[in-house]
Amino acid sequence: MADSGPVAEKTMFAGFRPIRSGASPRRHLVAVVAFDGVVLGDLSTPCEIFGRVRGRDGHAMYDVRICSSAPEVKSEHVTLRVPWRLSSLSRADTVIVPGIADIDQSLPQALLRAIRRAVDRGARVASICSGAFVLAATGALDGLRATTHWLGAAELARRHPGIDVDADVLYVDNGNVLTSAGAAAGLDLCLHLVRRDLGAEAAARVARAAVMPLERAGGQAQFIAYESPAGDRTSIGQLLMWIEQNLCKDLSLPVIARRAAMSTRTLSRRFRAQVGATPASWIARARVRRAQRLLETTELAVERVAADTGFGSAAVLREHFGGIVGTTPIAYRRAFCRLKGST
Repeated sequence: MADSGPVAEKTMFAGFRPIRSGASPRRHLVAVVAFDGVVLGDLSTPCEIFGRVRGRDGHAMYDVRICSSAPEVKSEHVTLRVPWRLSSLSRADTVIVPGIADIDQSLPQALLRAIRRAVDRGARVASICSGAFVLAATGALDGLRATTHWLGAAELARRHPGIDVDADVLYVDNGNVLTSAGAAAGLDLCLHLVRRDLGAEAAARVARAAVMPLERAGGQAQFIAYESPAGDRTSIGQLLMWIEQNLCKDLSLPVIARRAAMSTRTLSRRFRAQVGATPASWIARARVRRAQRLLETTELAVERVAADTGFGSAAVLREHFGGIVGTTPIAYRRAFCRLKGST
């Protein structure tokens, strides 16, 4: 299954506007679009994630605004008073399009035009869940790979045959245009954007503050059917925690199978069923995440980072880092250092 990670990292830090010193600091403006029929969970997700990001001085790194074409919007359960109008989209660095409860609902043309203008001027525009239908209505997804909730993927492809719809992933990053799957994947997408802007350590801090798991890779499966075997109390979750704590050690399949008290064949099968990846690919990503944090927060030589993350050599680290992140460890460190003073 293809992963969108390398594409994302090649655009890391592009266009991010951190807090600067002075009387009127310019923060990275995130405009979250609201409209009648908006899914409240999707609307709150970017507010929760971006709103929690703080620099080392305690100041907010993002200016988050909910915007609509009218002062009030109606959702299924409440009517919301929205403080900002669509004019904010003309200045936004990032525009988030939440899901819509009824994909057959018509939307104001002014809203669609404002979103499309944001795309055309190069703003970063991302949709959550069925928000892909709203974004698709602007034509911004034509010719691109995109995703949405797996239940709506076939309909999105039917209505918009020019879109390469991938129903099997959590999110797709095309650079400045992104889409995500169901509600939980919206959290992954927003954390991914924080990681693009400020690095893996900043994303990890936000995840901890929000009491949620660290961001999952975009190529991870949306939906994994799993039936726990009768009488089996084995927890892959406990094994994953042990692996995270022992990344610098030998984590070959026989070793982790012994740890889990399973045969290698059984472990591989259950790992795929519960995690959506092979043990080797999951471990490689966990090691790369650890390497990212070490590169961001320490001055350790690349060779030492490779040793501390279990890759063994700088050459092996570079191979995996390039395949997953899309750049070299040194280039990643240099990019992060440009923002280090702001985070």
